Amino acid sequence: MRGIEAANKLLVPSLFFMLVIAALRAVTLPGAGRGLEFLFAPNFAPLANARTWLEALTQSAWSTGAGWGLLLTYGVYARAREDVVVNSSIMGFGVYTCSMLAGLAIVPTAFAFLSQEDAMRAMASGNQGLMFIWIPRLFYQMPAGGFFFFAFMVAVVFAAVSSIIAMFELATRVLMDTGITRNRALVLVTLATILLGLPSALSPGVFDNQDFVWGQGLTLSGLFISLLAIRYGARRFREKLVNTEGNDLNLGRVFEVVLKYAVPAQVIIMLAWWLKQAIAEDPAAWWNPLHKVNLGTCLAQWGAAMAILLVFNRQIGAASLRQTPEEKE
Repeated sequence: MRGIEAANKLLVPSLFFMLVIAALRAVTLPGAGRGLEFLFAPNFAPLANARTWLEALTQSAWSTGAGWGLLLTYGVYARAREDVVVNSSIMGFGVYTCSMLAGLAIVPTAFAFLSQEDAMRAMASGNQGLMFIWIPRLFYQMPAGGFFFFAFMVAVVFAAVSSIIAMFELATRVLMDTGITRNRALVLVTLATILLGLPSALSPGVFDNQDFVWGQGLTLSGLFISLLAIRYGARRFREKLVNTEGNDLNLGRVFEVVLKYAVPAQVIIMLAWWLKQAIAEDPAAWWNPLHKVNLGTCLAQWGAAMAILLVFNRQIGAASLRQTPEEKE
């Protein structure tokens, strides 16, 4: 945990500072007003599409670390008197502030230097298109663009590294719970990351597939985490794990209602809505698991992952129960 804390003391403030610089430069460009209008002018038509809501939910799950389970990593090391509510609120506010700054850095710049048609194409190009095609083109068309592009990419790297540290720690702790030593677990996680990530690094098609499948899957994993909390007991969860002794602000009983009913209902309704639309959009081949970004490939990969987890869950749980606190450290 000391490594995560030390790294983030440098990475997070640096990321925020670079995003502020990029956003300030973007909104002061001639023609940036069209980008601000695109970003903030209400357009309610996309709200009728389940994909819009599902992608918003998965973005939230990804950026806060809730769907990944990254909060479990930090929870393992949390002090008994940690202010859970205030820290969680600050984290959520910080995440969405940085997301807004990133939007202010990219969208006004696109509309300032591109035609209306090209700017709309850039916005529709997805994460990969924006990051690796349009953003470099945009920054190098603006004064001092080389500097601002370098600063932006450094900020992106810092954001990735700060998340990867927690991801590695989460996977490492899971293996440690099976009785594997920390050093060996870290080596296994590193090797697995390289082997499983290599296809995505070599093939944009595989990258798009994995981004789509596991991006949507974050909503499903968030549902499972909420169900675990419900099984533990919503009231017990609030009183024992959320409203801890060191809190300056505690959550009321409405939290139990949200956890027990609102969260599962939201996820189930969204997934059902998305499933219906996905089948209607591709009635002949929605089931095909070999397609790059369709319902069939999601269901196949989610099913495989769940099967693996179910097979090893009992062994992992049994090994963890056999360990002493000293061995787990």
